[in-house]
Amino acid sequence: MGHSYGKRAGTRYAFSRQFRQKGMIALNTYLKQYHVGDIVDIRTNGAVQKGMPYKVYHGKTGVIYNVAKAAVGVIIYKKVKHRYLEKRINIRIEHIAPSRSREDFLKRVKANAEAKKQAKADGVAVSVKRQPLGPREARTVSLTDCPPETVTPLPYETTI
Repeated sequence: MGHSYGKRAGTRYAFSRQFRQKGMIALNTYLKQYHVGDIVDIRTNGAVQKGMPYKVYHGKTGVIYNVAKAAVGVIIYKKVKHRYLEKRINIRIEHIAPSRSREDFLKRVKANAEAKKQAKADGVAVSVKRQPLGPREARTVSLTDCPPETVTPLPYETTI
């Protein structure tokens, strides 16, 4: 058999709706407000064929550079061989979602500012640098408290 090379080839699962998400599109998809500079994830919605991005952009994260009535313009960096090209694509809002990639960073910035403020009030030096997780502390296993057990498989018996 031949191989399909169409625009939607190989998207059987990428463009399908999730479990219990089939049917009507939720209203909050249309009620979200997007602004220039917002970071968004491209998640193609198979129920809406208009304004659908090409399959290579599915799952990518970009920055909004233009807002229209029913669509937004998104800047994405696409890897082509050894370089990244800036691509500007126009996508309907059904196919994008606000990105959560900066949530942890913004939460950490607020926590660091609060820690610096508290340290300044206490007059103590504080380090807000993240440290890698070190090795676990050593433990001694006692053989008297819990002796080792020998585990052997049971012989197979037919009970017919």
